[in-house]
Amino acid sequence: MTDRQKPTRWWAELLLLGLVYGAYTGGRLLARGDVHLAVGHGLSILRTEELLGLDFERPLNRLFSQQGLLGIPADFMYASLHYLVTPAVLVWLYLRRPRHYRAARTWLVVSTLLGLVGFTLMPTCPPRLLDAGQGFTDTMAQYSAYGWWGAEASAPRGLGGLTNQYAAMPSLHVGWALWCGVLLWRHGRHPLLRALGIAYPAATALVVMGTANHYFLDAAAGAAVMAAGYAITRRLSARAAGREAARRETVGRETARPETVRPGVRTAGFRGTAPIVSGGWDTSARELLPAQRPASDDDTAAAAR
Repeated sequence: MTDRQKPTRWWAELLLLGLVYGAYTGGRLLARGDVHLAVGHGLSILRTEELLGLDFERPLNRLFSQQGLLGIPADFMYASLHYLVTPAVLVWLYLRRPRHYRAARTWLVVSTLLGLVGFTLMPTCPPRLLDAGQGFTDTMAQYSAYGWWGAEASAPRGLGGLTNQYAAMPSLHVGWALWCGVLLWRHGRHPLLRALGIAYPAATALVVMGTANHYFLDAAAGAAVMAAGYAITRRLSARAAGREAARRETVGRETARPETVRPGVRTAGFRGTAPIVSGGWDTSARELLPAQRPASDDDTAAAAR
């Protein structure tokens, strides 16, 4: 059974997400940075990985470039799923798990903006754009005849100028896939959805390294950005819940406050009710004012006359 209450109107959500994605895309283009600086960052990451034995992208890229049965599907995954699966999970949450939608959307937006900060502060050249002597093959260019992309990342041919090819750190391909995986695992009730929640981010991490679009540390940074976004979202939600609880407590106190009877104001239910006096004794009906006496008492008095 699904939650009945929708978090907000769909067109408002669509407008909000469109504005955020537009700002994100524009920010990526403005944060291109210096090419030599980006190449230097890429080489520094690669040397750090070599020192730590974490340069997993090398053997993966060699495998994907030599085996088209792996490289071609990987290129299709890199060029498309990033833009299809994430919106699909958002729509699924909105329709089927609306109670969890707003927090999930905020988590995605906050993490994306954090990623934009990373692109700005640390422009990074991906492995495929390093000097050929580093041993990487650009599989997107190698297999471009099979898809709509050219030699400029996953952008359609001729539109490479609309993307920032030096926004490798952090990898939001991995970050967004991890976001999808966590939500599918937590809120999916079918075993297939939960299995997809594990497989999708793992496959995405392999794809971004095998296609030489990201380093292993880029993928790790993408996961770290999502963790930071999740922590910020939890904090924002806790503050909002605290304010709502305080508001409800204030309203509850005002509702429970006893009414003050002003002099000369007759309260509801007073007519025909014998008030309680000292000692718990009831006031006699004949001691009440004429307007307060019961009808039976008035009738008895009239018969006696």
